[in-house]
Amino acid sequence: MLHFIWILVVGAVIGAIGGAFVGRKMRFGCGGNIVAGLLGSWIGTKLLGAWGPTFAGMPLFPAIIGAMIFVFIASLIGASYNH
Repeated sequence: MLHFIWILVVGAVIGAIGGAFVGRKMRFGCGGNIVAGLLGSWIGTKLLGAWGPTFAGMPLFPAIIGAMIFVFIASLIGASYNH
């Protein structure tokens, strides 16, 4: 159970960092950051492989880059629904 909580916390931090780099925020606050961090970790690992330091099973640098990609795409999709 503690590992699951650790994964959520690390995912939230990675999502927040990815959003800060892109200059856009995820909707739904912390929940959106968790989703961005977890999906970003998956995307980054698939695109770039697993390298660099690892936290809660997520490689830090590919996860942040993946979160940046995910936040950017999600913000583009969200902006198209606002019009």
